[in-house]
Amino acid sequence: MVSIKLSDLSAAQKQNYLQHAIAPRPICFASTIDKDGHVNLSPYSFFNLFSSNPPIVVFSPARRVRDNSTKHTLQNVMEVAEVVINIVDYDMVQQMSLTSCEYDKFTNEFEKAGFTAQKATLVTPPMVKESKIKLECKVNQVIPLGMEGGAGNLVIAEVLMIHVDESVLDEDNKIDQTKLDLVARLGANWYTRANAQTIFEVEKPNLNLGIGFDQLPIAIRNSTILSGNDLAKLANVSEIPAIDNTFIDERMKHIIQYYSINPDDMEKELHQYAKEMLQHGNVNTAWQILLTGNDN
Repeated sequence: MVSIKLSDLSAAQKQNYLQHAIAPRPICFASTIDKDGHVNLSPYSFFNLFSSNPPIVVFSPARRVRDNSTKHTLQNVMEVAEVVINIVDYDMVQQMSLTSCEYDKFTNEFEKAGFTAQKATLVTPPMVKESKIKLECKVNQVIPLGMEGGAGNLVIAEVLMIHVDESVLDEDNKIDQTKLDLVARLGANWYTRANAQTIFEVEKPNLNLGIGFDQLPIAIRNSTILSGNDLAKLANVSEIPAIDNTFIDERMKHIIQYYSINPDDMEKELHQYAKEMLQHGNVNTAWQILLTGNDN
């Protein structure tokens, strides 16, 4: 393990380590406008949701490391305290990247990147029509975090209106995560996708409190087959299940029959079987495999 003291690094080095390590980061594709009506469209990956009631998002147009200059987005929200955050999906990622070019203040990035400006409902800056989810926001506060190159400026924005394309809604009019093809930033030039092929579910901790690793039987807790993720699934039950004497499938019969003369090998086979069940989300079956096998 290499340990690095950030105070020993240059601003560019700090940025490199942090942007690679703290990832993936959602992208705030911000459209803003100045007091004279000049529109700006720029992406920021220092961005996230911080509160749902009130609905608050925060993004940070940092000072440029190269020359300590500030972004047009920051200048605009200081003049007109409004912003539209357009959520970026894979279909528009290359166009979005084009808007990060350092065009002059009077250049319209909507036109440069081929996006369609769409009138917002409650705020002045236009929305990106091509974005499937758009957040109209008022800027409540801007907090500078420093005055040197690389210093962030927290733009605290309250979401007033959300627009969602029907194509990503389910039958209950809620956003269907599997219908989105979101992109997020990593370090350097790297991005990643979050779509139906790459996302996965993690069951929330049991409301009755999971038993925890410390209450798992020693043979299970010290398994050389089951990973930390596997054990966590087992430990998220409110109590260790009772053995179901009716649970003996063909694979279990085979394991017990052929490996019973060697308990260590039988345990490995049972743990491998349980691991496969856990990978498919069958926690109860995995428990029965482990308990029934241990009882034989």
